[in-house]
Amino acid sequence: MSTLAYEIVDVFTDRPFAGNPLAVVFGAEKLATEQMQALALEFNLSETVFVLSPTQVGATYRARIFTPAEELPFAGHPSVGAAVTASRRGMFGVGRVTQECGAGVLPIEVTETGAVLTGGTPTLGPELDPEPLLEMAGLTAADHAGPAPRVAGCGLEFPYLPVRPDAVARARVNAAAAEQYGVEHVSVFSWDAATQTAHARVFVPGLGVPEDPATGSAALGLGVWLVASGLLPGEGRSEYAVRQGVEIKRPSSLACTVTAAGGVAVGATVAGHVMPVARGEIAVPPFVG
Repeated sequence: MSTLAYEIVDVFTDRPFAGNPLAVVFGAEKLATEQMQALALEFNLSETVFVLSPTQVGATYRARIFTPAEELPFAGHPSVGAAVTASRRGMFGVGRVTQECGAGVLPIEVTETGAVLTGGTPTLGPELDPEPLLEMAGLTAADHAGPAPRVAGCGLEFPYLPVRPDAVARARVNAAAAEQYGVEHVSVFSWDAATQTAHARVFVPGLGVPEDPATGSAALGLGVWLVASGLLPGEGRSEYAVRQGVEIKRPSSLACTVTAAGGVAVGATVAGHVMPVARGEIAVPPFVG
């Protein structure tokens, strides 16, 4: 029976059994997409990443990222976890590397304990009616706080719904509302201006992930939203933090920056630690394509 090496790591935490668990699989160059998807479903984590040889000039490696339901062009915690785990396995050293993925070739600064990921080109949508997002999150109009929701991202877009601090813990996915409005995911958060910290929860029912413990891509896009909403400066580089996963007993900490010019975000980074938890081998699923 053919097998592949894998590691399980916890991302965006400085201790094991917290943060966002991730399966990192090596040596899968010959697998078809259907086989990778089958492995992601077998691990049944929010994401599984396959570290492959690059196909683009200038890339250190290629990452293919899967939820249990489908492949993603980009995601934050798989990118951070893949880079650090591959470095620890001796594929490359610490320092600057470049990851090829569906969002392009992205720079990552790898350290001994974690990594800093630079997101893709920032995107920002128009203001949204908060009612569908509130209904999807099991909240009411009284829970909405601050500027209007908008879709934003740095490689993977999310709708951002700002709410009162007490509403974050009360949020619950309303799957029927999500299906009715065609909303696959949402970031529900409160903002503490004094500490420049967001307390966030990210629900992704459309991709088979009821709630994500730590979402690097959503943390990146939040910076775009914060600048557009006037909650972070429209010029220069600002730091902010995201706390996530507390409600599902996977506390996570994401350290972020956003750079703005002319009132518009032009770049963002997210950083965090990576803790090894397990390693082993998994059977290669039969090709059924």
